[in-house]
Amino acid sequence: MNENDITVNLAPGSKIDSVDFENLTFGNVFTDHMLICDYKNGVWDKPVIKPYEPFLIDPSAKVFHYGQAIFEGMKAYKDENDDVWLFRPDQNYERFNKSATRLAMPEVPENVFMDGLKKLIEIEKAWVKKGKGNSLYIRPFMIATGPGVLAAPANFYRFMIILSPAKSYYSGEVKVLIAEHFSRAANGGIGAAKAAGNYSAQFYPTKLANEQGYQQVIWTDDATHTKLEEAGTMNVFFRINDTLYTAPTSERILDGVTRKSLIEVAKREGINVEVRPVLVSELVEAAENGTLQEVFGAGTAAVVNPIVGFSYKEKYYELPKQENSVALFLKEKLNNIQYKLAEDTFGWTVKI
Repeated sequence: MNENDITVNLAPGSKIDSVDFENLTFGNVFTDHMLICDYKNGVWDKPVIKPYEPFLIDPSAKVFHYGQAIFEGMKAYKDENDDVWLFRPDQNYERFNKSATRLAMPEVPENVFMDGLKKLIEIEKAWVKKGKGNSLYIRPFMIATGPGVLAAPANFYRFMIILSPAKSYYSGEVKVLIAEHFSRAANGGIGAAKAAGNYSAQFYPTKLANEQGYQQVIWTDDATHTKLEEAGTMNVFFRINDTLYTAPTSERILDGVTRKSLIEVAKREGINVEVRPVLVSELVEAAENGTLQEVFGAGTAAVVNPIVGFSYKEKYYELPKQENSVALFLKEKLNNIQYKLAEDTFGWTVKI
């Protein structure tokens, strides 16, 4: 597909001058245009880029009744030469279609996803601001638009991409509660898919944690609640002595692009990394004997989100203050690749 295969209807004007880029709330402001591509009876239509606006949908659309909805989270970055770069978009594309398959939705063709994304960002290039911490958050998603309340996959789907300018993500000091009852996902379930329902299912246990003064939940395995899995909506790392530990991906754990990138950067920098199941008992023991150095979440929005303490069985464990934080060191190294401030030795960045 080339740009002639994408219908482009430009907005008559831009709202960019009305946006306060210094005081953005994450995910609240959207750019002037969006991409739409509909799937009908086994065939994908021609993608359309058009002004960002609401659209009509049948009240019986299966997205409302049976939750066929998936999404991705990506970012674009602008370097000092005003060039715009994507970070490992192939990984998001592959994961998107794995999610689609798991929810009995059609796979999106690579040319629709990639060419459509690149053309949309080309049009919205002014929304990508220079400077470390500034980025353009990219939200590709797909919903079942087919009508009918029969419990079966839909025949019609809509793939879309919307864009949102973002500032450096800072959520203050994060304290977490280790889950003893609730689970994020189960074996045989959809935990490895980036399905909308995975996130709504987290809201209630997280609300309960918030009421106790914790910002997030560290999820444990559904069967025994003895294995540490994810933190909030992020993958999670634990530094005990000078080794980083993180759980392997599975049917329950999302194959995070930031997670796998941090593992590679850590190995390149000579940091010992072990990908294996991490037990709650190990974490508590390390906290009690002073070997637990750091815990941090890893995801697209924040890249790295340091955790200052955790609670388990009503006992709170404060983490030591770090003068030389491995979490922040890795964040810096990864950000430098994303913003083209350091050589991309991995070949992860893609120019728009």
